[in-house]
Formats: sequence, C-alpha cells, structure tokens
Amino acid sequence: MRVSKADGSQVLDLQRDALLKDRALPEQLYEDFASGKNDDRQGRTVCLKALREHDTLVVWKLDRLGRNLRHLVNTVYDLSSKGIGFKVLTGQGAQIDTTTSQGKLVFGIFAALAEFERDLISKHTMAGLASARARGRNGSAI
Repeated sequence: MRVSKADGSQVLDLQRDALLKDRALPEQLYEDFASGKNDDRQGRTVCLKALREHDTLVVWKLDRLGRNLRHLVNTVYDLSSKGIGFKVLTGQGAQIDTTTSQGKLVFGIFAALAEFERDLISKHTMAGLASARARGRNGSAI
C-alpha cells in the first residue's frame, strides 16, 4: 500500500480494505508514505524481500507500486524471474496477470501510462508554480 503524503491528509484505508477482501492477511500488508517515483521505499523493500517462489505480489492499483516505467518493468521482471506473480486489483491495470503473454503485454501498456501520468502531474505542478510566481506568490501552486 502506498500514499504520497505522510502528513495524514491521505490514508491507506481503501487499499487495505481491498487487499484484505482479496484474502491477504494483515501481517502480509506493507505500507509506504512516499512518492511512487522513489525506488527506495522501506515498505516496498521489506515486502519484496518477504516474497518467495509461488507467491503473488498484489497491489490495489498499478501506480501504488510505482510511477516510473523502468522501475515497474524491472520490478515485475525480477519477480517473474523468481517465480513470483504480480496482480493488480483495480484500476487500469486490473487485467494484469504476469504469468501469461497477454498479461505481460497489458502490464507493459499500463506501466507506460503510469509513467506518463506522473510526468503530467510534474508538468502541471511546475506550470502552476510558474503561474503563482508570475503573480508574486512563492512556494505553492494554490
């Protein structure tokens, strides 16, 4: 599970509920409060180390694992090479089943979309900050 902010303005409840409904055990849930663009998230690292052959990594949405195409592709490739599956519960990547050729294709498409969305967010933020600066405000796009 992952949310981008650690300030309490975002919660993991929706993700937690969906994963538990999918038969995950509470002790199998890992959480991060960090941007998906970061590769070195503590919850992600501990989770990936806990996975064993024949396990399946389940995420609520594809972008909860990450937003960088290279990172997503490398992570799923590493999982696959260890005999670990990957499943997405909802959202645009819900058809991903990395044990099939068709699922691998779908994964590649949605990984590219996740990175594209991250780039858009970054560009919109920069444009908002530039607009605010032009009006004499600093530090916020609001």
